[in-house]
Amino acid sequence: MLQGKTIAFLVAPEGIEQIELTEPWRAVEQAGGTPRLISTQHGKAQAYNHLDKADAFDIDATVDEVGVDDFDGLVLPGGLANPDNLRMHENAVRFARGFFDAGKPVAAICHAPWTLVEAGVVGDRAMTSWPSIKTDLHNAGASWVDQEVVVCTNGPNTLITSRKPDDLKAFCQATIDAFGGS
Repeated sequence: MLQGKTIAFLVAPEGIEQIELTEPWRAVEQAGGTPRLISTQHGKAQAYNHLDKADAFDIDATVDEVGVDDFDGLVLPGGLANPDNLRMHENAVRFARGFFDAGKPVAAICHAPWTLVEAGVVGDRAMTSWPSIKTDLHNAGASWVDQEVVVCTNGPNTLITSRKPDDLKAFCQATIDAFGGS
């Protein structure tokens, strides 16, 4: 379904919720796509299982070395520190915003929509997230919905969001479906 498609996974160098990276990554690979790990610096991205340090993953390129045109879609894994770090990095925010400007699908889970708030792209969009950032999304103009996955096509692109690791099965399926149609 994703043969010939390359999907960017944008992460900070530290603080990614591991399962929110590895499960969508595996889903992209199983669908025939090519995932690439993009970050704000070279080296490894340190993942966590909640607050416990887990595996580190090789970063393929930095946001300064690639462009939106190199990819068919974007996945933003969660984790508390990951999106908080990304939203403070101007080029990471610009990279995420570029997928909206280009009309390419974006999938974000858990706390990852924080990066999209910073990018100014959630206004008038239906979406979900980890409940603690509900107010941030409302304040940015989004309509927050408490369900395992929300697929919003009301905007320049398809936006897929989910709340938490328990929603990963639905999140991965909706993400593959959206990326396959891009």
